[in-house]
Amino acid sequence: MRIYISVDMEGVTGLVDADDVQPGGRDYERGRLMMAEDVNAAVRGAVAAGATDITVNDAHGPMRNILPESLHPAARLIRGKPKQMGMLEGLLPEHDAMICVGYHSRAGTLGVLSHSFMGHEIEDMWLDGRPVGEIGLAQATAAAIGVPVAVLTGDDSACAEMAEWDASVTTVAVKYARDRFAARLRPAQEARAAVEEAVAASLAAVPKVSEAPADPSVLTVRWQSASVASTLLGIPGVTSADTRTVQAQGALPGLYRLFGVWTRVAASLTNQQPYC
Repeated sequence: MRIYISVDMEGVTGLVDADDVQPGGRDYERGRLMMAEDVNAAVRGAVAAGATDITVNDAHGPMRNILPESLHPAARLIRGKPKQMGMLEGLLPEHDAMICVGYHSRAGTLGVLSHSFMGHEIEDMWLDGRPVGEIGLAQATAAAIGVPVAVLTGDDSACAEMAEWDASVTTVAVKYARDRFAARLRPAQEARAAVEEAVAASLAAVPKVSEAPADPSVLTVRWQSASVASTLLGIPGVTSADTRTVQAQGALPGLYRLFGVWTRVAASLTNQQPYC
């Protein structure tokens, strides 16, 4: 069994603030160890279910958060950036299932450290008219590749968002949002035991998904900055909905890769901290 794990940081056990998840933050070093422990719980669950090939993609920020020596030896790590497929780098049709660890809810929701890819630079996103963030876009792209999402971990807001996209996905709430930078935490040992158990149980009965037809989708993004939207119009196929909103049509996963180009262009034009 081949398993792919995409790991973000905002939805990790115990983490609630920018200082927990940003390099240079006063609690970042502790946060990256907490991140590794949540991943290791998922890896242990995958091994218990019979996984023989486990790929972990460090999908947060600089994508150099997990210390290789802190990762479970059964897993292989994809680390660093740039990556053409970003948070889904290395996901292949040959994988039997994907696990999302430490994910967070989309921009505008009252979830812990909620945002969509770029802090407040992205105000809203829609996929085929549905509000979407990192969770929905990852699920839709994985489905297009032919890989089911088996488990997602994060706060209760992230779990609810996943349920809206695919109710068959097992979710594990490791904390419960009180506000954007506050949560009621599950004890770390309890949360990780729940992650391990959920992964083991879900992978034992994960369905096989055929690669979805390459029907075109429409991705729409509303930016905080009109300058970003204007610059993106220089990319072939990108059109304007208004002065701050752009969209493009194409088949996933190609559209996901194109969106990664948009975020790199936006990052080159702005110097904003992601959790202002």
